[in-house]
Amino acid sequence: MERSGRAGAERRGTALVTGASAGIGEAIAREMAGRGYDLVLTARRADRLEGLASQLTARHGVQADVLPADLSRPEAPADIETALRERGLKVDVLVNNAGYGVTGAYLSQPWDVHETFLQVMVRAVADLTWRLSGPMRERGRGRVVNIASVAGWLPGTGGHTLYGAVKAWMISFSESLAFELEKDGVTVTAICPGFTYSEFHDVNNMRAQVSQLPKWMWMDAARVARQTVDAAERGDRIYINGRVNRLIVWMGRHLPRPLVYELMARPARRFRDVD
Repeated sequence: MERSGRAGAERRGTALVTGASAGIGEAIAREMAGRGYDLVLTARRADRLEGLASQLTARHGVQADVLPADLSRPEAPADIETALRERGLKVDVLVNNAGYGVTGAYLSQPWDVHETFLQVMVRAVADLTWRLSGPMRERGRGRVVNIASVAGWLPGTGGHTLYGAVKAWMISFSESLAFELEKDGVTVTAICPGFTYSEFHDVNNMRAQVSQLPKWMWMDAARVARQTVDAAERGDRIYINGRVNRLIVWMGRHLPRPLVYELMARPARRFRDVD
């Protein structure tokens, strides 16, 4: 049986957020709950998801379902689709947020590390979007939100070799899908944050290095989440978070390429291991 959501309140719809146990994903879940969305929270850490779901239900009166999943497993998107169907849940907003980075130079890591990264960052995003945007199109409404990055707009530098490439793919994928689905009432938005205070850099063992960057380059996760949901509700195809990040993207696209390489390479050498 399909669930009806909160009793006695206007239902904004149900949002599925991947990587919801921490960082930007958790902040987006909190922001959407505050706006009245029911939630399906997915990530690997079930205990973190359960705690967050309890908080959101108690504070905002929304329905918050927990669906633990490891997107490094190729079968995970199909498992998520099956679990949603079994629980009678229809997803109105899909937020593809789960992600991480692989440190060091490309050849410093074994191939299976890169293969897992591509599974989480590309294949799972495309697969889950394919599975959940189809029913949105049939219902004539829905939103897909892909958390990309400013890195997707900029020339690559040594280290984190696949990260910028994957985020560039995510931006292009989102744009193309947005044009395909707009006539059917489904919007697709690529969100491009820059440096954001979260657990991302701790997971990648980069906290000490990135802490050397000036404070004006950073945004907090709650602000990024608020801007993300605003952009999605407007139906923006692309949104770059913050004036500083928009300036960085403009410079990356309009200044001479050799100059941009030099401007990026100097700070990158300070916090990226490229050996």
